Amino acid sequence: MSRAVLIVNPYSTNVDRARVVAVETALRTRVEVDTAFTEGPGHATQLAADAAARAEAIVVFSGDGTYNEVLNGIDGAVPVGFLPGGGTSVFARALGLPRDPVKAAAQVGDALAEGRSRRISLGCVNGRRFCFSAGIGLDGEGVRRLNALGRAPGGARPGDLRFARVFAGMVVEQRGRWPDTLEVEGYGRAAFVLVANGDPYSYAGPIALHVAPEARFELGLDFVAPTRVVPRSVPRLVGLMLRRGGRRRMTGLLAGHDLDRIEVRCDRPLPLQADGEDLGDVELATFEAERDAVAVLV
Repeated sequence: MSRAVLIVNPYSTNVDRARVVAVETALRTRVEVDTAFTEGPGHATQLAADAAARAEAIVVFSGDGTYNEVLNGIDGAVPVGFLPGGGTSVFARALGLPRDPVKAAAQVGDALAEGRSRRISLGCVNGRRFCFSAGIGLDGEGVRRLNALGRAPGGARPGDLRFARVFAGMVVEQRGRWPDTLEVEGYGRAAFVLVANGDPYSYAGPIALHVAPEARFELGLDFVAPTRVVPRSVPRLVGLMLRRGGRRRMTGLLAGHDLDRIEVRCDRPLPLQADGEDLGDVELATFEAERDAVAVLV
């Protein structure tokens, strides 16, 4: 029987002791499991590096931030499974896993026992890997403001409704206007840039946001970047994200598909986010595709 290390973030929104036991039970019908709990920011990276040296697989029960930490701690030699434990858990959902972590654990356990995995690419920005999305400007600022709201006593981050309120507040504050403040090398100037490693880019509750609907985990990176945003363009941009469709085609929108490298220069330091984590302000960002980087259990 294969052996897996289960890395659990006990502070994730939808992780509690009962769910951890249920997940362990579901996994143990197919694989042997050793469980390790994270103790703080960055700890999952070290746990993953240790696990990769002694186990046949890693399973992560957490939200997207801990997924990100795990993927920054491994070299891709062992497969990884992702169980939804966060408020949104974009990556697990985008891979097609159930939102119920116990059902997801059963599927991941089956995949490991049967040797079933999927090789995917990862994104990297300024040396930091990301699973599904990264951006400079608008969404970076949104992530920062969401973090400033703090966490609930149990450690849960604010949910999708609070994020929607934060975004709406930013639109009102900016009066629906974002001037061009950065340059996407080889493409032109833009107000902000959204970089996708897959589709959907994110979720608003049950609603998928299709920023770059042609993006695929097996390919390179896609991006979209509005040249400028004015009040009349906001509804069109929102409508574009809710519509799956094909490549983003709209006046005043820069876009690229299946790219190995994207370079962005900012007029001033702007907030950068990756997988919903605030990576600070940047004036220069290099996004790169790490093709065939890791095997995921699906």
